[in-house]
Amino acid sequence: MTAQTTDYSAYQTLAITRRGAGGAVLDIQMKALNGKLPTAGHAGHRELAQIWRDVGGDDSVRCAVLRGEGLGFSGGGDLALVQDMADDFETRTRVWKEARDLVYNVINCDKPIVSALHGPAVGAGLVAGLLADISIAAKSAKIVDGHTRLGVAAGDHAAIVWPLLCGMAKAKYYLMLCEPISGEEAERIGLVSLAVDEDQLLPRAYEVADRLAAGSKTAISWTKYALNNWLRQAGPAFDASLALEFMGFAGPDVREGVASLRERRPPSY
Repeated sequence: MTAQTTDYSAYQTLAITRRGAGGAVLDIQMKALNGKLPTAGHAGHRELAQIWRDVGGDDSVRCAVLRGEGLGFSGGGDLALVQDMADDFETRTRVWKEARDLVYNVINCDKPIVSALHGPAVGAGLVAGLLADISIAAKSAKIVDGHTRLGVAAGDHAAIVWPLLCGMAKAKYYLMLCEPISGEEAERIGLVSLAVDEDQLLPRAYEVADRLAAGSKTAISWTKYALNNWLRQAGPAFDASLALEFMGFAGPDVREGVASLRERRPPSY
């Protein structure tokens, strides 16, 4: 049977390179398209959902590392995309499908995924970052689920994984209030696997990825599959939260949320 290798050259918002023994570790960097932080616009949101299917189908890859470029890991959704979702039903339904695929594609990718979070970590990037099999954060990282600040329910990955990682009490506190969490605190409450000094973030992420790539492919893949059944069991809760989030994009609060972010003021709901 011929081994399959994926061509990643079509990706525009992700910089993809190979590293490690035999190029078995795929380095996926979310580009800082605004010069500061990676943000998920129309193309970025679609590509972040699709990449995990391509990684899963690439026989030459044994592990993937996800990281951000510039000042942080991810800056959340581009406000132009959010506005388009609020204004247009077709856009809203397309992005809903992408958001659903992003979560399930990360869960179902049979290759281990390591994330390296630094600076702000928000939005679609955070989805993949916290669903990664090994999540490593800089102690100074700033993790925020900003949905309720925007005026929509905390959909995305929140309901499927936060209560499992850090417990329901902590999940409700951080998700309902949009309270930021440092990487150090995220490790303490169990939201991420490890927290390290920022200058050690990428070296540690690559070290973990190299170890995973050198391990038994089937043993690691099957361990991931079995453990992720905890997430699959939470699928109905996730589906409900995502539907409620996207219902909110058709409501009035998201328009005030977008306006307040653009005008750099507190929202008035």
